[in-house]
Amino acid sequence: MKPTIRKENVTSLFDSKFIKVFDLQYEEGKHYYNATRRTKENIPATKSDAEFRTMLPDAVTCVVILNVSGQEPKLLLTREYRYPAGQFLLSPPAGLLDPEDATSGDPVLTAARREIMEETGISLKETDTLTLINPLLFSSPGMTDESNALVCAVVDLPDLSSLSQKGAVGSECFDGFELLSPGAARETLRNGRDKDGIFYSVYTWAALMYFVSGLWR
Repeated sequence: MKPTIRKENVTSLFDSKFIKVFDLQYEEGKHYYNATRRTKENIPATKSDAEFRTMLPDAVTCVVILNVSGQEPKLLLTREYRYPAGQFLLSPPAGLLDPEDATSGDPVLTAARREIMEETGISLKETDTLTLINPLLFSSPGMTDESNALVCAVVDLPDLSSLSQKGAVGSECFDGFELLSPGAARETLRNGRDKDGIFYSVYTWAALMYFVSGLWR
């Protein structure tokens, strides 16, 4: 039988614009701590099963595959500075869902289009494809309820001149792109590091796996 966490048994320990920490009392005298982007009223821990199954993710991560004229398909990754790691990490384009995305016909794909444009300069065309891979994946549910949807964009480009990171906003900091062939992606998976020996996130691993598996075709 799973513990029941009631809203009245959730206590705020830290509250800021970008992160919050809640004490989840799941039994008398027993506490679990949750780092989240969500308000107290919207944390997954207190949702009913029906609410849980229909909730939106916090963010979207994009597996962007480029078909460039005369070349084999390439997985487009960025080098984004990740403050907790203190390094530029090999990363898929990604970003938070905005509140107004929830009112669109498809919140996840709406956010994905925006994030791809901001972080790569690519404006998706009607002839490109944008599909949902997974509606919601938890990042590390032993410590946080943060979640990402996964989407795949397959984009036809005549060349790479349209690629740009000038749309970065807020704290975002980029240092170029990595375009990986299927062979280079497999090598990156085998090594568990990028070409400079730097570790990467589980979402980068997921993007690499989805690309080399051929499931995007």
